[in-house]
Amino acid sequence: MIEIERKFLVLSSDFKEEAYKKTRIIQGFLNTHKKRTVRVRLIDNEGVLTVKGLSSKNGLSRFEWEKAITKEDVLELLKLCEPVVIDKIRYLVKAGNHIFEVDEFLADNEGLIIAEIELKNENETFEKPFWLGKEVTGDIKYYNSQLSKQPYNTWNT
Repeated sequence: MIEIERKFLVLSSDFKEEAYKKTRIIQGFLNTHKKRTVRVRLIDNEGVLTVKGLSSKNGLSRFEWEKAITKEDVLELLKLCEPVVIDKIRYLVKAGNHIFEVDEFLADNEGLIIAEIELKNENETFEKPFWLGKEVTGDIKYYNSQLSKQPYNTWNT
């Protein structure tokens, strides 16, 4: 399956008032090779194993495969993951006909908030909420796999 998404920085916490769902996500990376990443996630109490391929040149699309696994499997696999484990709160916010996934990062990435929107095609238009900031689609330093290698709190901003 090909995933098409755009990423944006978030300007304020106003999105929290618009959110209809909030979940805690803990994820680790078993592999962060340039051509593929393999991650495990615990979303509240649900486990997911995901393989992602190389991004397109513009950063908008890439192959993604997911499979549900048990919470116990995730907890065991997290022991094998590369450091740093990502810890974040995900908020789902409806905007027009789309849903933004807004990730408020915790721990080593605290202070970083990124909104993602999945699209049906690369040219699809969508409503942009007022709290949406600079687009960072294709900027690899904002990929979760890179945030596990170089956390936000180590950046010289």
